[in-house]
This record gives sequence, C-alpha cells and structure tokens, in this order.
Amino acid sequence: MQIFGVDIGGSGIKGAPVDLERGDLAHERHKVLTPHPATPEGVADCVAEVVSAFDWSGPVGVTFPGVVTDGITRTAANVDKGWVDLDARTLLSGRLGGLPVTVLNDADAAGVAEMTFGAGRGRTGTVILLTLGTGIGSAVFTDGRLLANTELGHLELRGHDAETKASTRAKEEEDLSWEHWAKRVRRYLAHVEMLFSPELFIIGGGVSRKAEKFLPLLDGIRADIVPAQLQNNAGIVGAAMAARRATQV
Repeated sequence: MQIFGVDIGGSGIKGAPVDLERGDLAHERHKVLTPHPATPEGVADCVAEVVSAFDWSGPVGVTFPGVVTDGITRTAANVDKGWVDLDARTLLSGRLGGLPVTVLNDADAAGVAEMTFGAGRGRTGTVILLTLGTGIGSAVFTDGRLLANTELGHLELRGHDAETKASTRAKEEEDLSWEHWAKRVRRYLAHVEMLFSPELFIIGGGVSRKAEKFLPLLDGIRADIVPAQLQNNAGIVGAAMAARRATQV
C-alpha cells in the first residue's frame, strides 16, 4: 500500500509516495526549498508543487515543525508566525484540490517511523528521538507509546533555547568544528537524560548521515545513542503512516 508523505522543514520541503509495507519511499523524493518567509500560503504552494510532481490523487500526510493538534498548527518557532493557531489541514487540503490531508509534528512523524521500521523497532522503556536540523525536534516514547508535541528543543540550557546552540543550523552559522558542536550536543543530551532517563536516544535529521563524525564524541551519556536508520526520510514515512491511520478511522 502506498500513501503520500510530505516533510516540511526549515530549509526544504520534500515528499514522495511511501511503501507502507516496507517503510521506505516508493519513488525518489521530490524536494523544493522552503520559502522565506515561510508563510502558510507560500509553504502550501510548495507542498502542492511536491505532490503534483507525482500526479498523486490519494491521502496525504504532512509534517510541520511545531505543535499540531487536530490539524491546527499551534506554534511556529522556525516558520512565519502566521502559522500560529492556523487550520493547516484545511489550508493544505484546499491547495491540493480537496485531497484528504493529515498534519502532525515533524519529529513525532519521524519518531513513529523509526519505532516501527528503524532504530527503535522492538525497543521498550523510554526512547527519545531528536532531529537535529534547522531546530531540534523531539519525539518521546514509553513502551512504544508516543507523548505527542514534546518540543524538547526549546528546553532552556545555560540561559539559551537549546536549539539555538545545539542544532545543525547553529553549527553551520557559527562554523563550529565537529568536536566543538559535539560538546554542545552532549551537554544537551545530558540535560534531557536527567529529565527523562531514556534507555535510547535516536539522532535523526540530515546530520544522521554523518553520525560517525560526532556520535563517538558523545561520551558520558548513560543511554544508548544511535543514528536514525531512515535518516532524513523518516518524517516522510511517518507522515504517510499518519495519513493511513486517519483514513482507517
């Protein structure tokens, strides 16, 4: 069975049909740059461009980098403030010609995909997925059950929003070495570990493709730390999974 998934990120919007039996993309994904400013109308146009590239006519799952409740986007840390309290589901469905749309938090989508098909498969206890990118997204699971919309990237760490110091955007903007950046990530993980005592951290986002450059530097953390197996496609897969669940209700 195939369902379309779209992942809205701070730098890019990407999507593809997903084979939900394998938990992988059925076709090579199509990606466009996220508009700046990332207004609802501008992003919706980009989502429509991604979906139309495949001539898709079924349900669509869409991730959003913020809190989402029942299709309403409640926060907008790394996109235009016009998203706050917006009925994103109706906006996107209208832009897609009335196709049924499911909207959920981007890290939650990635986490569900990793727990089902990737690095968290079969793991019990507390598992935390962290997506390191433009910001830091989080998905928290206890015995496989998701606590939605946790947004742990906004924890205060040494007087700063954690994602302003430990995201990959911070690494790039400050031109940090892997060693310097890893120190910040380790400090952040230690803080999250103190609060939640997870058995496993899964590190997602595009940087997961370069895990060998920084994971060995994250010493002093008791929990296991592994890269996301689905890497930067996890959000697309999780979005498609959410759309399938919504159509089965």
